[in-house]
Amino acid sequence: MKILIVGGAGYIGSHMIKRFLQTDHEVVILDNLSTGYEDNCQGLPLHHIDLKDKDQVLQFLKTQSFDAVMHFASFINVGESYHHPEKYYQNNVINSFHLLDAMSRCGIKNFIFSSSAAVYGEPLQIPINEDHPIVPVNPYGTTKAEVEKKLEEYRLNKGLKYISLRYFNACGAHLDGSIGERHKPETHLIPLILQAASGRKKNIQIHGHDYDTPDGTCIRDYIHVMDLVEAHLLALNSLINNGQSAIYNIGNNQGFSVKEIIQAAETVTQKQIPIEMGERRKGDPAKLIADNQKIIQELNWHPRYSDLNTILSTAWQWEKKLAKLHD
Repeated sequence: MKILIVGGAGYIGSHMIKRFLQTDHEVVILDNLSTGYEDNCQGLPLHHIDLKDKDQVLQFLKTQSFDAVMHFASFINVGESYHHPEKYYQNNVINSFHLLDAMSRCGIKNFIFSSSAAVYGEPLQIPINEDHPIVPVNPYGTTKAEVEKKLEEYRLNKGLKYISLRYFNACGAHLDGSIGERHKPETHLIPLILQAASGRKKNIQIHGHDYDTPDGTCIRDYIHVMDLVEAHLLALNSLINNGQSAIYNIGNNQGFSVKEIIQAAETVTQKQIPIEMGERRKGDPAKLIADNQKIIQELNWHPRYSDLNTILSTAWQWEKKLAKLHD
């Protein structure tokens, strides 16, 4: 199969590419490099195209014969989405519509979408299954919900087959240390904790310590990026083998608090990590934990690397590499 990876120069896209290198699929990358890195493409063809230019996207797809598209090219900073909702709507929603329209006009029927647990908003029950109401509480989550609605319209009216994967907290780095997480700026908890351990940050700020959790800090479900991309590969195989459109949670079915992650990171790094207590952030639920039984039962997916030690050890190996580059 010939697969287009949109956003392949980013964190998850780069791990997806590395996984595809172990298969017989042909992979092509489309990325505008606004947040990604060219070296993440690992020598595969990169087409420097912005989804905002719908005519260029259409012309590009017309010159290829793709069997499927994977879409990773979203902005992901929840805090920023409050300050610049129009930026998030343009990139995450309108640009996705440009891609879907071009696919439809070129007869490309298989689509895998990076969605988010942010579509659920404030959880009504824990763990959260895929039937939970869609009530996002921040602009980022709203953009993901908008695209999911459009996917269903394309399924009903255009014959699109899609799988939407609702990520919980993607984390970790490749086991071989060659690629990992490097956002500009970094906003994810685990790399920020490890930056404090390596000395690239003076401390880690805990946003709120009076939540309704055992230690007062937020609880999240963390999934290793290598388990995440394996779910994408299983989703792709399902679609190209005449599977049905579907939505799946990608999580670990257990949660860890911010303080628990910091304590585990101190064990892995053998460093004392300085902490600063801060105020709660807008739109942060106390607990977000996935019910992952649907994808386990339907696609036979099983997380292999999402224990806390593997997550932190691989991320620490990557952070030490980055810290050396910044010396």
